[in-house]
Amino acid sequence: MSGSTAINGNSAGSRHSDVQLLVAAGGTGGHVYPAVTTVRTLREELAARGYRLEVLWVGQAGGLESTVAAGEGIRFAAVATGKIRRAANPLKMFTRANAVDMLRVPLGIAQAWRTVGRFQPDVVLATGGYVTVPVGLAAWLRRRPLVVHEQTVRLGLANRVLARLATRVALSSESSLPLLPRRAVAKSAFTGNPVRPELFDGDADKAIAALGVHGFDRSLPTIYVTGGAQGAVQINRVVRELLPWLLQRANVIHQCGKTSVTELREHAATLDAALGKRYVVTEFIGPELADVFALADVVISRSGAGTIAELTALGKASVLIPLASSAGNEQAHNAATLAEHGAAVALLRDVAAPRLREAIEPLLTDPSRRATIAEHAREHGRPNAARELAQILISVACYDRRL
Repeated sequence: MSGSTAINGNSAGSRHSDVQLLVAAGGTGGHVYPAVTTVRTLREELAARGYRLEVLWVGQAGGLESTVAAGEGIRFAAVATGKIRRAANPLKMFTRANAVDMLRVPLGIAQAWRTVGRFQPDVVLATGGYVTVPVGLAAWLRRRPLVVHEQTVRLGLANRVLARLATRVALSSESSLPLLPRRAVAKSAFTGNPVRPELFDGDADKAIAALGVHGFDRSLPTIYVTGGAQGAVQINRVVRELLPWLLQRANVIHQCGKTSVTELREHAATLDAALGKRYVVTEFIGPELADVFALADVVISRSGAGTIAELTALGKASVLIPLASSAGNEQAHNAATLAEHGAAVALLRDVAAPRLREAIEPLLTDPSRRATIAEHAREHGRPNAARELAQILISVACYDRRL
């Protein structure tokens, strides 16, 4: 950090200083969007204290992170990355693709070394993805403070490596603590997973207007079905099969992704007119997401780390259908954990329409049961996660520079 005043407050007449943050995150939205939310929150926190935040985002060229950084007006630098394609049988990991990618790792470290040296960050934030390994190693070699944030319970491979080198480790779940390397336990903190603050300001009436669903029966509960930005064919299939039964008991907003949208719209046209008024199918939910959440009484969704953070922070009753192929069976673990605490209903094995009907019927017919699950979900939420992570970044930057 430039300047000589402590970050906790400016003395009279002191000039504003820049705090330099280097962000390493990439690959998926689960790594990228918590970083974005944290950057926004950190900028607000520092501005309130008279400081400006300068950010450099390091990621993979052409990755989601480069697009997101550009949209946020954040400078971006690309480094080479190497991905390890894991397999249950270790012998199957010796593949040409893994060999080629591993050769890229030294190049990535060299590029990250130069980038960290030129930018001289006050603190480095790594939120996961293969790009974080070369950047985290470079930060450690350059003696720049490193804060690692883990979104999942099981700990991603990159963060397991970097936790040993980090100045602080921020966890989204307390159950991750036993999985940390021994030397990382003492420097860990439970912050939760950052959730976009705009999600807390939704308006149900605005969702009705934005989606054009004026035929909804507001005396009935509303279900929001989502498989993430790309949709989930498995969820789409079982919901379609159960749709006539669902629409007799609820309104349904179905965000289905590009793959299924044409098929589902054609199916919607065959529904009884009275029921069809209670159903809207859309490829993607954008800026109106907060309003859709405000309108929804029950959510049917996957159980990735970001989804769980949103559902618990907002206190939403949900039926969770984990992605079976998620790394380390992470989604099944997330869903099972919430279900064990009465904070969600989980479909963990065979996912078929009769099982979904059995799972969701009590939530539609019994408002008190729905409210109880929503309350238990809220008890597991961390709505202030971004602010807590921002405070860790501030304290680390301040301590490291002895300000």
